[in-house]
Amino acid sequence: MRQGLVRWTPSGMSKWDPFEEISRMQDRLSQLFSELSPSGEMRTLDTFSPMMDVQEKDKEIVVKVDTPGVDKKDVEIDIKNNMLYINANTHRETEEEKEGYVMRERAFSRFARTFSLPANVIADGAKAKLEDGVLTINIPKAEIEEKQKILIE
Repeated sequence: MRQGLVRWTPSGMSKWDPFEEISRMQDRLSQLFSELSPSGEMRTLDTFSPMMDVQEKDKEIVVKVDTPGVDKKDVEIDIKNNMLYINANTHRETEEEKEGYVMRERAFSRFARTFSLPANVIADGAKAKLEDGVLTINIPKAEIEEKQKILIE
């Protein structure tokens, strides 16, 4: 006789089979993914979170974000309460005509990233540039006032 874990159910006890549990979980996940699109095929999500490097220097914070295929007019950068918000939209449309048929393709994607900055910053002094698909943002740090001791009289 094989010994193992026993699952209790209101109708009685039954042997617990971990492989059966994994199989049920796989079936459920497959069902969830098939519900994502009407055709039953998996599709990509519309919002991407781009890779980002953050470097803290003596007087500034430098943020580099990968934004391939994004035009600078489509990028929005906000700094509020030491939080950096980056949003970008891309839209491409191509049309090709061959042998009596027309093929049109459209692509739209959205990049979004929110990040808590590692130090207090001055939002008004921030500068950004976009070159070769990399967005670089330089944000000056706020001057930290040194604590002054108060003498007790």
